[in-house]
This record gives sequence, C-alpha cells and structure tokens, in this order.
Amino acid sequence: MKPSVEGYMLAERFDDAEKDKKKKRRSNRRTKQNLPSSSVSEVNEAVGVSPECSGKNGMATQTSGSVSNSMKHQGVIVFPPNEQRLSEAQSVESISMPLVHFNDQVVPVDLRNRQIHEGGVVSKPISDPICCLGSSGATNKKKDSVPCSQIGVNGQRNYFSPHLSVEAVEMALENDDVFKAVFHVNAHNRLEAYCRIDGVPTDILIGGVPAQNRAVEGDVVAIKIDPLSLWTKMKGSNVANSNTAVLENCNLVQDNVVDDNNCKGEDKLNADHDTSNCRSSPCQKKVESYQNSPPYRSYPFPEKRYIYEDSDTAQALPNHLSLIGLTGRDNSNGLHCDTSALLQIKSGSEQSEVMNAVERMCMLVNSFPSKRPTGRVVAVFERSPRRECIVGHLNVKQLIFSRDISKKDVRKNKNLASHHEYIQLTPIDPKFPNIMLLVRDLPESIKGRQESGDASIEMDLVAVQIDDWFEESPFPDGHILQIFGRGSEIQPQLDAILFQNGIRFSEFPAKALSCLPSVPWELPLRELQSRADLRNLCIFTIDPSTATDLDDALSIEKLCNGNYRVGIHIADASYFVLPDTFLDGQARFRSTSVYMLQKKIPMLPALISENIGSLIPGVDRLAFSMLLDVNVDGDVVDRWIGRTVIHSCCKLSYEHAQGIIDNAFDFESSSFHEDDYPKVHGHFEWPDVIASLKSLYEISKVLKLKRFTRGALRLDNPKTVILFDENGIPYDTTFSEQKESNFLIEEYMLLANTTAAEVIFRAYPEVALLRRHPEPNMRKLREFASFCQKHGFNLDTSSSGHIHQSLEQIKEILKDDPVLYDIVISYATRPMQLASYFSSGYLKDNEHEWGHYALAVPLYTHFTSPLRRYSDIVVHRTLLATIEAENIYLKQIGKEVGGKKRCFTGISFDKNAAESVECREALSAAALKHSVPSASIVADIADHCNERKKASRNVKDACERLYIWFLLKQQKVLLSEARILGLGPKFMSIYIQKLAVERRIYYDEVEGLTADWLEATSTLVLSISPTKRAFRRGATNKWKALSEAVLLACPYDLKVKMDNRNQNEGMEVDSVVSDMNKHHISRSDTGIEPAFFPLTVHPLSTIPVALHAVGGDAGPLDFGVRLYMSSYFG
Repeated sequence: MKPSVEGYMLAERFDDAEKDKKKKRRSNRRTKQNLPSSSVSEVNEAVGVSPECSGKNGMATQTSGSVSNSMKHQGVIVFPPNEQRLSEAQSVESISMPLVHFNDQVVPVDLRNRQIHEGGVVSKPISDPICCLGSSGATNKKKDSVPCSQIGVNGQRNYFSPHLSVEAVEMALENDDVFKAVFHVNAHNRLEAYCRIDGVPTDILIGGVPAQNRAVEGDVVAIKIDPLSLWTKMKGSNVANSNTAVLENCNLVQDNVVDDNNCKGEDKLNADHDTSNCRSSPCQKKVESYQNSPPYRSYPFPEKRYIYEDSDTAQALPNHLSLIGLTGRDNSNGLHCDTSALLQIKSGSEQSEVMNAVERMCMLVNSFPSKRPTGRVVAVFERSPRRECIVGHLNVKQLIFSRDISKKDVRKNKNLASHHEYIQLTPIDPKFPNIMLLVRDLPESIKGRQESGDASIEMDLVAVQIDDWFEESPFPDGHILQIFGRGSEIQPQLDAILFQNGIRFSEFPAKALSCLPSVPWELPLRELQSRADLRNLCIFTIDPSTATDLDDALSIEKLCNGNYRVGIHIADASYFVLPDTFLDGQARFRSTSVYMLQKKIPMLPALISENIGSLIPGVDRLAFSMLLDVNVDGDVVDRWIGRTVIHSCCKLSYEHAQGIIDNAFDFESSSFHEDDYPKVHGHFEWPDVIASLKSLYEISKVLKLKRFTRGALRLDNPKTVILFDENGIPYDTTFSEQKESNFLIEEYMLLANTTAAEVIFRAYPEVALLRRHPEPNMRKLREFASFCQKHGFNLDTSSSGHIHQSLEQIKEILKDDPVLYDIVISYATRPMQLASYFSSGYLKDNEHEWGHYALAVPLYTHFTSPLRRYSDIVVHRTLLATIEAENIYLKQIGKEVGGKKRCFTGISFDKNAAESVECREALSAAALKHSVPSASIVADIADHCNERKKASRNVKDACERLYIWFLLKQQKVLLSEARILGLGPKFMSIYIQKLAVERRIYYDEVEGLTADWLEATSTLVLSISPTKRAFRRGATNKWKALSEAVLLACPYDLKVKMDNRNQNEGMEVDSVVSDMNKHHISRSDTGIEPAFFPLTVHPLSTIPVALHAVGGDAGPLDFGVRLYMSSYFG
C-alpha cells in the first residue's frame, strides 16, 4: 500500500488571530492586484487552482474524506515539509507568500505553484485541468464527487497530474503535440528546469514543481509547450536593463564549461563538452483522450522503454503551436511585434502542412525574441541513470522525534504514526528532490545507530535509489544502497563522487584480461610485413610530463617540391581490442578514462594503455598513421592513411617543447645536463628533434591562422591547478597557462580528426560516428551581448568567427586588465552548448545540424585518443574498413593503389566510384570483416559515450572542488581579490580571482551592517554600526551575524610573521570575530590587505575577500565568501 500524503506532512495549529491576519493580508494583496472579477478563474489557473475546484472567492471547495474533514474540524492546516536549499536558491517572485511554521521555522509558501485546499497545499500544472483516477483506474464522473484534481487514489490529494498513457503520448508524437527532450534542472534554483529541443534556438523553461511533474535530472521526457500568452519574459531582452538585472543569474560554477585537458587541447572552446543526445526528432502533436489505459505504477530501471501512468487528462487539448488568436502585441512586456512577421507565420502555417513542430517553434521564438518558451512535463520516456545513484545526508531528527510520541497520540491520529515511519534524505546535488525512505527498510547498521541515539549518522554520506514517485506524494520514495562514511573526509567523498556518476573503479574482470596478449610481447612478423614501416622517421611524442598513456606522436619531412610531409601517428588500440570480445565490452561500458587529479581509472587495462599499446620511446609500436603533404599556405595537397609500425625516439613534455620553441633549449651549452632532459633513442640526435619540432611549429601557426580565418572560435578559460605536496595533500592553487607547445599539438589533432570524419563519411554515410557542436543558446548569447554592451564592448554574434574577432578586439582593449578579460571569457562560455557524438544515419535528414560551431567545420569526429576513448576505437574500425574496401575496389578495376587515385582516402572524392556496384560490395565485405556497427548500434554507442564522457567530466570537476574545499578546510581562511560584477540593495555578485569562480555576498539584514544603495549611480556604501538595526518594510527581519558576511580584523591585531613549519611566509590574522579568534591565512596571500569601513564600491571595483570551507559533515561541499575588512569598531 502506498503511504498516505498526510504521512509526508507536518501540521501545526494556528490560532484564530493568526488566521484573521492572514485573511487580511490576502485581502490586501487581492485589492492591490486590482483584478477584474471576470478574470478570477484565469488567476486561479495561474496559481494552480482549477476552475472546477474553485468555490467562493476563488478558493478551493470543501473536500470529502474523513482525513481532510477531521483536520478541518481540528483547525489544522497541513503543509508539505520544507525542502532545504529551495528557499535559498529561489529567485522566482511569488504572487502570495504566507508564512508557515515548520519545524520551528517560518517558511514562505509559494502559492503560485500550489493548489490550495483545506488541509493542504496541492501542486498542479498551469493551464490544464487535471483528471484523476480512482483505484480502479477509471475516471470518477459523479456529479457530487470531489473534483478529481484534488483527490487521487484512496481518497488522497494529488500533488501532480497523472502522466499520459503510452497510447496518448504515441498519438501526441504522431500529431506533433509534444516534444521529446532531456530534462535538466538549474543547479542554483531547482524550481527552474529546462529542456533543449534540437533545432530550436532557445531552451524550454519548465518552471515550478507542478510543471516538472516528477521528472528527475537526466530523464527523457515528453513536454507540452504552453500557449504563447504564458511564456515568460526573456532575460537580457532589454539591453537597457540595470546591471543588477543583467547579472541576476550570475553563477560561477559553470556546468557546461570544462576544459578537456585530456584531449590534447583540441577542444579549447569547450566545444567538446558532452551530453546525452536524444536521437528521436522532437515533435509536437494533438493529444486525444484515452480511457481505460493500463496504469504503469512501477516499472523496471534502467530498462529503456516508455514509462507512463494512465491518464484522462488530455481531452481536447489545443495545439499550442497553432497561431490562431495571436495579436501584434507581446503581452509579457507590452512591446509591439512586427505585424509582417505575424502574417508570414500565419500564411506559412496555412500553406504548408509539411512544416513540422520544430519549424513552427522556431518561427514563434524568432517572432517573439523577448519571450522565453515555457512548457510542462506530461510523461517520462526513460528514467535517468542518476536515479540509481543519488548521494546525500539522512535527516533523522523526525525519526528521533517519533520516539517521543505516546501511544495515546497514535490512537488519536493514526496518520501521525504512518508519517514517522519514514526518514528523509537530502541530496548533496541540489538538482534532486528530497527522498523519503521507509524506516523498516533501512539497513540494520542505520537502525542500530539511530536506536542508540548516534547523531553522527547525519554526517555520513549515503547513497540511495529512487524507486517511484506517485502523484499524491510531494517526494519520491527510495531505499538505501550504500553508506560511504563521514562527509568531511576525502576518501568517502571520492567514493561518493564515483558512485554518483555511475563509475565503477574495480579491476578488470578475468575474462577481459584473458583477451590480452601474453607478456613479454613482441611485434608480430606478419604485422611488420603488412604495415607500412616508418621506423626510419624522426617521431616523438609531446605530452604532460606525468602522462603514461601516449596516444599520439608527430613527425615531419621536407619534400623535394618544397612541401612538408607531416606524420600524425596514433596508437593502434583497435589491434588489441577486437570487436565483440569481453575486453571490447568492458571498453565500451567504460567508454572513457576517468581522471581524478591524483588517480586515473583507465578505459583499457594498463598492459595496453600504458605499455604495449602506448607509443613509448625506444621500442617498436603499432600505429594508425596519417601522412599529410602540406604546402606553405597550410593546404593539404595529398595524403595517405593506413596502419604502420613506428619507433618513437623521444618523449617530450610540453615544457621541453616550449623551451625548444623559445630557443631556450641549448643542448651544446655547458649548463646542459642530460639527466634533466628526456633521452633520444635510436640513430637520431637532439638536433634532429629540435629541427623537426621547429618545423612542425611553423606549419602549425599557418594552420591555426587559416582555421580562424575560416571562422573558428576559441575560448580560453582560466584553469585552476591544485598543487599537492609529497604526501598528496593540497597546499595551494595556481593557474595553468596554455603555451605554444599546447597549440602545436592541438592543430595537428584537429587536422587528423577532421580528416578522419571526412573519410569515414565518404565511405559509410549511414553509419559514421561523428561529433557535432550546436549553435549557442540564443537567450544566453543575448545576455552575453547585453553584458558586453553595458561595459562598452562591441560584440558581433552573427557567427562563431565574428565572436572570435570581437573577443580578440576586447582582449586588446583589456590588455592591461587581464582579470576583466577572464570575466568576459567566463560570460562568453555560458551560451555555448555541449558537443556530442551522433550517428550519421539517424540525422541524415538534418545534415545542417552536423556541423561543429566552434571549429567551423562541416564534419568532425574523434580519432586521436583510442587508449582512453571508445569512440575513437569505433572510428578506427570504420577507417580500416574504408581502407580495405578501397584497396579491394581498386584491385578489381585494375587501377594502381596510389594516393591520388584513391576514391575515399585521397584528397579528391570519386562519388561515382563510391556508388558503383563493385565498390558497394567491397564496402559491405569490409564492414563485415571489421565489425562496422549498424546505424542503430552507432546511435546507441554515441548516446552511451556522451553520457559517460559527461560523467567523467563531472568526476574531474567534483574532484577539483573537493580538493579546493579540503585546502580551505586545512587553511581555515584563504584570501583573494575579487571583482564586483553586479550590485544591488541586497547582494553583490563577485568574480574571485584566486579560483576563477563567481559567488554572491549578501549584506541585507546583517546585524551591525548598513547598506546604502544608490541606484542612480550604481553605488553601494557599506558601513558598520554595531548597535543599530535598520528595519525595512517588507524585510523578513531574520538578522544574520556580522561574521557571516564580513571577516573583520582590527588594525592593531594585524601582523605578518614567518611560518616556521613550512619555512615560508605566512600571515596570521587575529580578528575580532564572534566565532573565531584566529585564522590561518594561505601563505600565498600575504599581499592581500583588508579594506576599511565605510566601503564605497561600484561595478568592477576590486575588493578583498576571505574564503572558507562550508559543508562536509553537514551538507554539500562548498566554500563561503566574506568581505575582508578592518575596523576599530569590531
């Protein structure tokens, strides 16, 4: 039996005086709104009250049922339990925000997303009435029955509308009434979610818990677009907005901006970011009523199938994309729209039935640029894997409280007992809701600790799985999977990070290891005979100094015609990882290597990735090579692609290569010590390596110039590097700087990947595994343009190339202010969407979506890192099939197998030959031999690689945050300078230079702190007044301690001394702060001086701040930021 809704609720009696006060406040608010009586029903729908549920004054009618009647009789008002972090992150304005007592705290309830009934607050999606099911699954149609939007199964009130049935959604997809998309949640405000629809220039806002309708981060959902009149105003649509408004959504942890340093710099725009890609084309269709559909209350996970609950909610729902009734006024802001545009839309929709939902959405979005589309979830297609691995902290306070309940109280209210049979888990990831856990299903270790009164149980990290989420429940049900340990310790946190992202760090199974060659391994003679022998070339690798999986190497020769033959040699992992073997299955499952700063979880066993498959110098190795003939203009005039045998002569680090480029490497100097530099193997010497590297560098500059002239875009975000001591303990942070040696490798890797994409698409246009990068999010791009315009910078957003040119001009303007330029780049990365793998066969009708926006190329893939990316192995196999089919075809027709005569791998493409019967037969035979997957399998591989790459990136980011948090915890306080990005009466948004992130400092309602905001001049004056509180009308009057916003130091207590323990300069600040007497300041921050009160600041002012660790045992890891100030009046 499902738990009752009341089992999730807490009740507190309100006296009559409080009720009267609330009624007066509601009455005053309604008077202020000054709404005509004819629109009461519309207002009710806007706040989530359906017309059939409305009684007098638009309030909900009395419900039936013993539970609600008994509660009404007792004068009890029931509210859902508070979800932590929502009120902190919530930035959505409320129509009405009454205060509710909950757990001895006053919590505002947002009535806009709640349906109000006696005894409870019930959520409901906007606009459409809800039809609910009885226990039998049939619609309750009795005239005297309670409106079904209120009462669900077993007489319980529903928080959510039912999901559409399988048949209803399938019909909706066929009729273009719903879209299929991946559901994502705003990490800074869980009330905001969004879905990206391929082809639509902006994402769809899913605002409020009712509209999200039990969808969880990563779910594949069906969404229905709201009517145009309900779309919200687009942020940044008004260029003249104040800086506070423009920067309202500032956040510094950028989910979609991560530097993929493992890709050898090939994706420096972070265009190579990945996300799971929904293959089905989104459609929007009419929904018809389906009755007597079988309900799907529970279903297997993570099986990929349609998942719905029975519903009769969709009777005669209008097609929201129809343009009937549109006027020439944008109701969100009163702006008049272009009438001609409206006429064009209408005429287009009337004349062409072929126009699909995406095209109609695009026309609407482009015609109303100030509006942001909104929608709601109507069904869940596929459960997110993240449902299986949610990590958080248990809240046992309610459970402990249940021990104090007497039997007499239980007899009076049996629902009270059922409530206390549950315990709540608060996830550390704010994207997920709280989860209810049945007490009787808790592990015995948890029960024992709880029964013994062990309060430290709340400090442990616990992993749970969501089992189900019913309509009548505000929270999902789940069960505990694993207990990691204390949240303030590194190892439990690392284990939890891996678990959250579905990464298993166990060793390779014996079956996989049995696929490996025996050791010692020697190069087989047959491979030497069948491959091109390039061991006579001066080949070397350039990698980070600590790298062990050496994927790529370079060589160069000058030809007699003045051109250069550049060799790009990639480890031949496909030779060792054979298709359909257990090792291949393991590699496909892992999909990518995972880097955790101090540890690596490899995709392939170390024998391959670090030994026989790695291009180690001084030994013969198998490779997949491209020999590209490049002229002085950077044009590739000829090429050869095939399997080779190479012998690397040297392993260079980026630092060694940079020294050669800068002419700082003098091997003939007396100061040259051979032990400090890598050994050169074989018959080559240092002059050979130096000459080759300098030639490669000169050509790379030409290639780079040509690429940016063609329209490429590059965004170099500051990358924080954590420094560890010999014991693996972090002690400081610094920034990594991209140098010319990094760019050199990047250019050749990009060239090889682009070449591979072109070749495999020529041969196998239906099954090529490619990589695309969509155009930027237009809404965020407009916000970035507004930011630039506000600060006096010109930004041309018409193309990737123009954005790059604009940023280069801004860089020149800000050459004396590199921090502000870093801020600009930080804002520039936000509109950029994630790059993703895809199957060419699944997007064959949308080739315009194949391109790579940042690289400005029509085709792109991954070829250069097969030791740590499974996608590259798939591409290698496709290339092998292409080469073999080409050789077979050319032999059949009696042509010489020469570079210029090749129909696929050569510079020119012989389309007629590729379409001939002989060539197609050769392609089929080669595809079968090399196990080239079908289009559907390629699509599955693409989706899995996208998901795993994103998980790997999340692990890397989380590890960086963990070690930074641990660094702050060890040092107590770390000082840094910060730039003010936005100012307002309540908070400032700042960019912290030390960590290259953004945070907010709130100074409203801080005890002893007065904030004077001068809006006309965008000036803020902060003053200290220890004995005075400035009460403001409309404020919550919840005053915070001064130490929460300010690290206050007295001038006569400031002192600098030597830190004898580390023999380095350190600073110790004795501060007059209520909660700390002494702070250990990072020794790298001795130059940071406190500011003085009164503090007057403007946008872009520089201020000193103090950072400290937050969370660990008590919640998610984070770091707090305070003003670093000095005053005699502390």
